[in-house]
Amino acid sequence: MEIYVLWAVGLCFLLVGDGGVEVEASHHTCRNLQSLPREQPYRTAYHFQPPKNWMNDPNGPMYYKGVYHLFYQYNPYSAVWGNITWGHSISYDLVDWVHLEPAIIPSEPFDINGCWSGSTTFLSREKPAILYTGADLKKRQVQNLAVPKNASDPLLGEWVKSPHNPLLTPIDDIGPSDFRDPTTAWQGSDKVWRVIIGSKIKGRGMAILYRSKDFINWTRSKSPLHSSTKTGMWECPDFYPVSINSKKGVDTSAQDKFTKHVLKASFKDIDHYILGNYTPKTDKFLVDTDFMDTGFDLRYDYGKFYASKTFYDSDMKRRILWGWVTESDSESDDIRKGWSGIQSIPRSVVLSTTGQQLVQWPIKEIEKLRTHEVSFDSKELKGGSVFEVSGIKASQADVEVSFDLPNLNEVESIDPSWVDPQLLCSQKEASVKGTVGPFGLLVLASKDLTEQTAVFFRVFKRNEKYAVLMCSDQSRSSLREGLDKTTYGAFVSMDPHDKKISLRSLIDHSIIENFGGDGRTCITARVYPKFAIDKEAHLYVFNNGSLSVRISKLRAWSMKRAQLVPYQKETI
Repeated sequence: MEIYVLWAVGLCFLLVGDGGVEVEASHHTCRNLQSLPREQPYRTAYHFQPPKNWMNDPNGPMYYKGVYHLFYQYNPYSAVWGNITWGHSISYDLVDWVHLEPAIIPSEPFDINGCWSGSTTFLSREKPAILYTGADLKKRQVQNLAVPKNASDPLLGEWVKSPHNPLLTPIDDIGPSDFRDPTTAWQGSDKVWRVIIGSKIKGRGMAILYRSKDFINWTRSKSPLHSSTKTGMWECPDFYPVSINSKKGVDTSAQDKFTKHVLKASFKDIDHYILGNYTPKTDKFLVDTDFMDTGFDLRYDYGKFYASKTFYDSDMKRRILWGWVTESDSESDDIRKGWSGIQSIPRSVVLSTTGQQLVQWPIKEIEKLRTHEVSFDSKELKGGSVFEVSGIKASQADVEVSFDLPNLNEVESIDPSWVDPQLLCSQKEASVKGTVGPFGLLVLASKDLTEQTAVFFRVFKRNEKYAVLMCSDQSRSSLREGLDKTTYGAFVSMDPHDKKISLRSLIDHSIIENFGGDGRTCITARVYPKFAIDKEAHLYVFNNGSLSVRISKLRAWSMKRAQLVPYQKETI
């Protein structure tokens, strides 16, 4: 009899025959099959990456039989886009991962030119299904179905494509190259399934709505779920409920009246979202504010973060968000590195107490990697001061800091017409003195500060109200040439009576994920210092404003390396 062993870190899994599973917890160290990579200062330590090659969109994340699954757009042959398959990795904590063989590969006329993005849906508790976009023989975008070969296998190592494929094709007014990325489907009280697919018709970006009773035969709705003339093509749409009176997540098909719905669309390299009320009986979605409305710019992240996907974690009763974080160096750099693209740290997503935006926070599990903590309380940060946070590995760290703001009566005013925060951050970079700010962190900095990524706040008064600007300034992030050093910025909604502002930064060699105002504003950046790498990287706190601010509390940790190992079958 063949017995297969899945070697992972801290757990050994004995797979017997064709699907029987014995799970044995083991506190000894299982054999680590991960080969040691050559020295690469920009490869991350605790973000998800395949061992090598190109990766882009996260696809079909789910929790099934005690196992988290992440699928992703993957080129098994090169560090550039092409030959797109569904890579597949599994985890028991969303931190340590085992890489399996690709789940879906181009093999049939309906996907021979690529197995593109899609989602998973549970047709029943024990029956997951994948809807994905295939590029067919004519390079048209068509929608296909795949199901597990053996649904009793918690690893879901093999998937079978439906004989009914393609289920949906671009007909009538749908362009053959503007029809992709089906969402997780949801089921109404009428037992009919709904799904939306990203498109653009006559200049309108839209989510085309389809219905099905059997998940095979689909009928197009007369009207899209939503559309806009201001966006262009919608990629990787997402549609899901969030609770208005609880921090727990909500299943995609939930009919709870105490919810709002989130509609996310990826366009122009940004993940935008809007909130609204969805009526299941009529499939009407009434939005609070629309995409690109003046004065409203709701995004998951104001930096590098795209083609994201959420899923409902039924085990922990939460909704989790994944996002693709692209590189900021060149394609030739990627080929030289042998890889391109990483995934963000998984984030929990809830509705804010105001009901006007989402709040995101790194999943709790990531904290198990924390080690070597340094902390201090109630430290005054005078104008013009810079001091180092020492005692941690600054290139691989988790930092939480909270600032007490001074008397805001003296803050500088800005013109009410200045509504573009990214432009403001570019003009008022960290070296430009202000009144209250800039203050924050200098991340992945060299000892002499010739290289630094400044993540900071400024407080302004606009229309007799306070405005908190959050910036991630990459202009001095590296002495290397040929890099994208775009500065990012966003406003942070804040109650001025609190007179506090917080920042959490996850630092991992070439990525910095920043969560401002307890997760109300997120900015992710990719940076590639020439000198501030590994042990030569430093972390500083600074204040370049004329008024002092006080650090009410700072806690920082070095982060251990997450374990990412390959799957191996052995005959015993």
